[in-house]
Amino acid sequence: MIKLIPNILTLLNLTAGCIGVVFAFTSDLRMASFMIFIALILDYLDGMAARLLNAGSPMGKELDSLADVISFGMLPAVIVYIVLSSTDLNSWAYFAFLITVFSAYRLAKFNIDERQSENFIGLPTPANALFWSAFPLIILGEGSSNLHVWMTETMSNPYVILILIFISSYLLIAELPLFSLKFKNFSWSINKARYIFLATTLILFLTLSYHSLPFILLLYLAISIVDQKFLKA
Repeated sequence: MIKLIPNILTLLNLTAGCIGVVFAFTSDLRMASFMIFIALILDYLDGMAARLLNAGSPMGKELDSLADVISFGMLPAVIVYIVLSSTDLNSWAYFAFLITVFSAYRLAKFNIDERQSENFIGLPTPANALFWSAFPLIILGEGSSNLHVWMTETMSNPYVILILIFISSYLLIAELPLFSLKFKNFSWSINKARYIFLATTLILFLTLSYHSLPFILLLYLAISIVDQKFLKA
């Protein structure tokens, strides 16, 4: 029975994604975004449980990808579709589902790519979904700071959204080496990029709250590039 725990967590991740889609289509985009966070936590826990319990299996790997297609592929695409539908470019809203298409392709590629056993090649779908989850939180959020006003205007601009759809879709399948947050040990020399990323992310989130989410993705990409060029040297 204990060996089933990772798969149960994966199915809860899938359930969170499905509930998030319902929230999105009932115009509660902020709750839809929160369901991405819940799915993200469950996705991390199922992998951790599989490693701790030595319960990894081919079925678990496939099930994890199927859940991720919904939680990190379909759900963010629906959120973006609804946001775009309320703009002057509503006829272009269907382009949001490129997020789902490229997420599915990225997950299938990950399952057969032996180079990605420890780190990633291409943007992980949870990171991409986390980026898109920030949009309704910021657009529908309240605030009067210059940062909030600027981010609201920028992230509600349909042209910006369309450009970001294409960029994020490309990043999902790009041959771009990115570090994972899996710790095999806690050695500084091996985990420099992870420690720097987690510490900076914490500072950003404590300072900017949900406004930090887009910057966290940029930070992840930047540290990964620096890690490949310098930190591993």
